[in-house]
Amino acid sequence: MGNSGSAVKVCTDHQGGINWLSLSPDGQRLLTGSEDGTARLWSTADSQCHGHFQGHESYITFCHLENEAAFTCSADHTIRKWDVVTGQCLAIYRGHTSIVNRILVAKDYLFSGSYDRTARCWSVDKEKQIQEFRGHRNCVLTLAHYSSRDVLEEEEEEEEEEEKVSRDLLVTGSTDCTVKVWWVSSGRCYQTLLGHTGAVLCLILDAPNRELFSGSTDYTIRTWNIVTGEQLKVFKEHQGSVICLELVNRHLYSGSADRTVKCWFVDTGERIQTYKAHKHSVSTLKYHAGILFTGSGDACARAFNSRSGVLQKIFRGHKFIINCIQIHNELLYTASHDGTLRIWDIRGICKRNKRRLKKERSVQGRGSQKGSLSRLFNNKVGCMVQQENRE
Repeated sequence: MGNSGSAVKVCTDHQGGINWLSLSPDGQRLLTGSEDGTARLWSTADSQCHGHFQGHESYITFCHLENEAAFTCSADHTIRKWDVVTGQCLAIYRGHTSIVNRILVAKDYLFSGSYDRTARCWSVDKEKQIQEFRGHRNCVLTLAHYSSRDVLEEEEEEEEEEEKVSRDLLVTGSTDCTVKVWWVSSGRCYQTLLGHTGAVLCLILDAPNRELFSGSTDYTIRTWNIVTGEQLKVFKEHQGSVICLELVNRHLYSGSADRTVKCWFVDTGERIQTYKAHKHSVSTLKYHAGILFTGSGDACARAFNSRSGVLQKIFRGHKFIINCIQIHNELLYTASHDGTLRIWDIRGICKRNKRRLKKERSVQGRGSQKGSLSRLFNNKVGCMVQQENRE
């Protein structure tokens, strides 16, 4: 059973719940977006608030932090870009007609998804809409982006001559139970991925392997070939909505309303671990150095040994659901609907886990020859069984 931890710092500057927490690529800053309609910028060096972004007319649903600029989207139907040094609002992106609930920054593009059933593409440097993606029958909840160069062979690219100007594609998940893939340059729908019977809540993309994973309120995770649109596998063991996904080394981690996280081996579809102990939905998760960190509706964060599933630590102190977590320099940051950002020291469990991994590798090294012989034997047995079944 994991032991309880106390926060090294509690930041209480927000006057409303924190809906999202973003870490800059260089790891120097954190950005929080809140129900109070403001965003705040925090230094990871001293954990102090160094920026207060005000201007939205309603609550902030999501935020994204680059090294030089911050982006926020809101229930006021707009997206804003901010200077992280001066706190000045650099741009307001207007066009959506309902709540903007997700944004994504890629290259020179800013993508957004809204309750108005559309996704949109904007120029990051100008307050200009480049493209509008229409076709969903209900709100767009989640986004992903990739380039066809990452997934298509040269002969396949030649078939898409009309899209040569830009090979960027946007993926959208909606409460209409579908996932759609769009050409950014034309706004044309390239694929509609059908199979889910509930709202699509989360997406994760593995472009090098041409795979997309989607989690839904239908309790399933589905994996798709993003070139052909073919549904490859359905992961069915959850007993509640799949809320969040994380992909690490061909292992897929899924957090659910059924109060568990499950780990799946992507190549076979096998469920290899279940992480229990949550008393409410798992709202967010993050893998770090062999440890799986989770945030839950029970107001606790937890750390599990990712391999064994053993609970290593419980982080108590929040009063409401933890909406987002980030990890930097062996500090865990948790943002909650109680309005606080809490910072936790995880050096102890990281150190213990590294020692455990080192010991396991040493044991595996000594047994590698024996293991190879065992695998050879098992493979032969498997082939024999398959042959018997065919006969």
